[in-house]
Amino acid sequence: MSATFHWLDVTRIGEELAEHHPEVDPLTISFPRLKALVVALPGFAERPGHPPNERILEAIQQAWIEERE
Repeated sequence: MSATFHWLDVTRIGEELAEHHPEVDPLTISFPRLKALVVALPGFAERPGHPPNERILEAIQQAWIEERE
């Protein structure tokens, strides 16, 4: 597994969120808070020209939900 990841690595982000934030319910999190949690993950590195949008945040949220199940 790569040491760094970015917005398009939605499965990895879902795994990382499940590991680092087991107390957070991904079904109730707001997108601004979700974005903040992702940016704060160890190993996360934003790439220029790849900003998150609603579709990416929805995919991350779904990956996080699936990881918790």
